[in-house]
Amino acid sequence: MPRTLDAVERNRLVSQAAWTVLVRDGIPALSVRKVAAEAGLPPSSLRYTLPTQASLRIKAYEMVAEHTTTRVAAIPEDDDQWTRKVLMELLPLDEQRRLEMEVSLILGTAAMTDPALRQTHRAVHQTLRDVCERAARTLPLRAGDVPVEAARLHAMLDGLALHLVRQEPDDDTEWAVRVLDTHLAQLNGERARS
Repeated sequence: MPRTLDAVERNRLVSQAAWTVLVRDGIPALSVRKVAAEAGLPPSSLRYTLPTQASLRIKAYEMVAEHTTTRVAAIPEDDDQWTRKVLMELLPLDEQRRLEMEVSLILGTAAMTDPALRQTHRAVHQTLRDVCERAARTLPLRAGDVPVEAARLHAMLDGLALHLVRQEPDDDTEWAVRVLDTHLAQLNGERARS
């Protein structure tokens, strides 16, 4: 491993290591020492930016939202399938997104009793809600229906994501894609009939 890492690569390495420790060993095991070992970095390199377990949890949660928004931003807005592709980024359809969803579930649950994590949980939740609202704005809806559809998309995707991470990692995920595609087709069909 190189001695010097740029900030983006270091954050990626640390967040990936933190997520691995969280999912494999649970919240009590999440420590600077364990994350540094998992990332192949000296613990002293993390002590200034992530001095406590709370700061490590917050950073791990923030990185889930950052990864999601980066993937969404990479989808060209003029893509004919933009809405579908963006919404699929919120589903754990591959190993990386599954790991991120598992981390979200662990830290989202912890936020219910951890005041230090609660604000980050709200911010991550709002990030996902904003993505759903942007997607809803592209659908053939009346303006007043956009907030309701955004809430429905968010709830549907959260439910699908929960079912996907609770199934075996090698199980088929196409059923969730079909549910999303059916929902989007129904919305587009409603527009054609009005």
